[in-house]
Amino acid sequence: MVSSKLPIADIKQRFGMSAGQASEGAGCVTWWGFSPARDLLKTGPVRPEQAANVLLVGSGDPRHILKTIAGLQNEESLHVWVVEDSMEVVARQLLLLYLALIPQESMGNNEKTEIFLEVFGNSEIRCQTDEALKSVASQLSLGVTETLEKAAHPCLNTTLLKFKERDELARIFKSWTQPQSSTPILMSKAWDYRVRQHLGTRYDSKKGSFDWDLSMKLHEKGCGIINKQQYMQWRERGVAFEMREGVYQMTNPSLLSSRVFRQKGDKVAVRGYWGDIVSSPYLSFGIETDDKDLLKTQNGQHTKTAQDVSFANVSTLFQSLSSRRGHPTFSPSDAEAEEPSTQSDQKSVSIKDLMHLKGISVTFLPMDSLQKLPQKQKYSHFFNRIYFSASLVHQLGPTLRQIAAPDAVLVVELAKYILDLNKKQEAGFAEKVSSIALKAEFEPWQEGKSDDVHAVFVPQKK
Repeated sequence: MVSSKLPIADIKQRFGMSAGQASEGAGCVTWWGFSPARDLLKTGPVRPEQAANVLLVGSGDPRHILKTIAGLQNEESLHVWVVEDSMEVVARQLLLLYLALIPQESMGNNEKTEIFLEVFGNSEIRCQTDEALKSVASQLSLGVTETLEKAAHPCLNTTLLKFKERDELARIFKSWTQPQSSTPILMSKAWDYRVRQHLGTRYDSKKGSFDWDLSMKLHEKGCGIINKQQYMQWRERGVAFEMREGVYQMTNPSLLSSRVFRQKGDKVAVRGYWGDIVSSPYLSFGIETDDKDLLKTQNGQHTKTAQDVSFANVSTLFQSLSSRRGHPTFSPSDAEAEEPSTQSDQKSVSIKDLMHLKGISVTFLPMDSLQKLPQKQKYSHFFNRIYFSASLVHQLGPTLRQIAAPDAVLVVELAKYILDLNKKQEAGFAEKVSSIALKAEFEPWQEGKSDDVHAVFVPQKK
C-alpha cells in the first residue's frame, strides 16, 4: 500500500507555508507521535467504569496504549481500537507491541527496553537488534496469514482488516526479513537525502541549523532534557538511542516506506526514509517522567538525558505489563531475568509464548473505518475515549458523535512539537481543531488544566 497523502505537509499548507522545504521536516509518514505518552483514561472529567473502549486515530506508535495499560486498576479492562492511514505504520505498531509482550524469561527487561527503543527511534540498529526484528517479523507474518477468524493474540488482533490489507502486512513483514532487491536501500543515504532536501542551501551549515532547532525551539518549548550531543547525532544520522557499545549500521527496515512522486506526468513510488527528521523520537517517552530525580539539574544543565528518561519510562511500562499477566509472572530476582538472551532464544519467542494480559486487547481496524463505524450498530455510542493525532485531525467529522459514548472524551494532539510551524501557525492549528470539534458537537473540557500539547473535548450538552 503506497500512501500519497502528506497530512503533516497539509497542516503547513493550510497555514500559509510553502509546499517545498517547509513541509519536509515532519515527513509524510508518522513513525512516532508529536506528543508524550498519555494515560487516556485519566484524561477528562469521568473515568470509565470497568471496561473501557478507546479509539486511536493516527497515533503512529503504541505509546498511549502502553501508558494507559500501566494506569489500569486490577479489575479494569481495556479494549483499544487502532486506525492508521498506512499499513506500514500498522506493521510497525504490531512489531513494537510484539516486542513489549515478550516475557522476561525470554528476554530480560533491560535488553527488551534497549531493543524496543532502537527499533523505535534508530534509522540504523545493531546486528543483534536486526536479528530480533527479523524473528518478530517472521512470527507476525505467520500470524497475519494463518489466522482469519480468531486473533493469534488478543493484543495483536488483525482479523478485522480487509484481505488486501492483511496481504499488504504480510508483504511488509517479508520485506523486513529479506532484501527487496540486489541493491538494498542504504539508510545512511536515505537519511542524508532527506536532510539535504530539508535544509537546501543551509546544508553546508547544518550543525548550526540543528543547534537552532534544539535551543530555540525544543528547549524553548520545555524540552531542556533533550541532550545536545544526542540530538545532533540523531539529526545527522537518525540514531537517537545508542545505549550499548556496538556498531549501529544495519538499516532499520521498519522505518522504510514508499512515497509517491510525480515524474513527467506519471506517478512513481520511491522507497526511502520519509518520516520526521526534526522533532525527534524523544518526544514519545523521553521528555516527561514521574521520577523527578531524572529531571534534576546542576549548574543549569540537566544531569540526565532524554535517552535516560526514555529508557526509564519504557522499562517501567514493561514492568507494568508483566504485572497483568494471566499466569504467575517470572521472578525478577531470578539471575537469568536480566541476562542478555541469545539469538536462538529470541527466535524461539512465538506468538503463543507472548504474555497474555488480563482484560487487555488491541484491535486494528481497516484504514477507511472512520467512515464505516457510524454505520454499524455495534459501535453506536461505543467509545469512551477517542484520540486523534495532529496529522489525521482532518478526518474528524460530524458522525463522530454517533460512535462516542455519552460520557466520551475526545483528545486531539496539537502542533506544539511540529517544529516547522511558527507560533502563529501553531495557534491557528489549535483554533482549527476547536472549530472542527465544535462542528462534530464537542466542546472544550473547561475544567481541564491548560495544555498546549493536547486539546480535550466532551460532548456538547443537548
